[in-house]
Amino acid sequence: MTAPADFEPIAPKEARARIQAAITARLGPDWQREESGWLLAHDSSYLVRLNRGSINLDIACDLLGEVTITEVEANPLQVSGRFIAWMVLGVSLFVAFLLAQIAGIFQPR
Repeated sequence: MTAPADFEPIAPKEARARIQAAITARLGPDWQREESGWLLAHDSSYLVRLNRGSINLDIACDLLGEVTITEVEANPLQVSGRFIAWMVLGVSLFVAFLLAQIAGIFQPR
């Protein structure tokens, strides 16, 4: 299927404005506040992915200006990635504490 000769794709700024309007309509004007729990995982002119807990919210604008919102559960790769990140943080803190103990940082002078 080919596009008509007079086809004019939507500009990135217009796509961004439509996505912002869809986000505001779906989540409210204060969705970016920390208390809302929404994290911006991906941000481009034609696609925005928001994440809160185990929910991914994809808001996309196609070249014709149609906005679609897709809500899906976090995939196993995201969940295992979070677990691995927490484990790396825990091990790093343990190693830092162990090195400080060996260096005598916690010894009374």
